[in-house]
Amino acid sequence: MLRYLPFLLVLALWIYAFVDCLNTPEEEVRHLPKVVWVIIVLLFGEVLVGPVAWLLTGKVRHSPANGGAAGAGWRRGDARWVAPDDNPEFLRSLDEDDRGKG
Repeated sequence: MLRYLPFLLVLALWIYAFVDCLNTPEEEVRHLPKVVWVIIVLLFGEVLVGPVAWLLTGKVRHSPANGGAAGAGWRRGDARWVAPDDNPEFLRSLDEDDRGKG
């Protein structure tokens, strides 16, 4: 059973890179056209060259704006999780959404 693990890991990386490549907008693809990246990932996926090349150089990667804390539950400058109903920024955004719909 354990002997299939390397094959499954390669297959999982191959599928992830392929789906990521397909879902990436054309303007975020670097160095080559998107169609060429899809072909590279498909043809060289079994030896991991295609998926690794895509993940390292093919796509523009964006870092989170506030240093790793993302989403409505993180307070700015704070490293702890805050539930959305206790987060004043999130509640303020809900009020703004309600005003926009009304």
